Amino acid sequence: MYGKGLLKGLSVTLSRFFYTYWDDLVWFWRRITKGKRRYYSPEGIAHRSSKEARGIFTVQYPEEKLPVPEEFRYLPFLVYDEGLDGTKEIRCTSCGICAKVCPPQCIWIVRSTDPATGRPRPQPAEFYIDADICMNCGLCAEFCPFDAIKMDHDYEMASYTRTLLNLDRLLKPASYYASIRPLNAAREEEARKAKLASKAAKAEAKAA
Repeated sequence: MYGKGLLKGLSVTLSRFFYTYWDDLVWFWRRITKGKRRYYSPEGIAHRSSKEARGIFTVQYPEEKLPVPEEFRYLPFLVYDEGLDGTKEIRCTSCGICAKVCPPQCIWIVRSTDPATGRPRPQPAEFYIDADICMNCGLCAEFCPFDAIKMDHDYEMASYTRTLLNLDRLLKPASYYASIRPLNAAREEEARKAKLASKAAKAEAKAA
């Protein structure tokens, strides 16, 4: 039938319009009976961003923000372990693998040296990431053999100037990484413990 597609499209718009007000009435009743809010609440945002949403699904950013999944990736950051005395034990050994695999070549690393001997040490003296060039691909985190560089969830970094992240801005504790990626952090921690246990078992067998 001529115009069937147009009528079908208008019916979708009409149903969305109707269910928007119907859902508002449902959530208004829930707020009276159970204290649940449709707007500006995590439950309401999760509902409107799910497949069960029938009415309006627009999120009023920045007052409302969609929850990002664990595998969401934005700019990289460097992970450090917190020592018992409060020292920062940087996992990065400045091996340069992340800089080599980076497609847009936005990572620069300067390895630190021992002031007494002049020999290089497995620790970065300077580490830079040009956020304006970074394509957020995550290859640096994928190829890092020491789990020292990870992809962040912080996407609100807009500025009027060029964003060049140095070592101080890139460093974040392992507890922060565990908070944004709990499943990945737990899996990596188990693998790290298994590796240490294997090394200890080999050392004991060699000593025996």
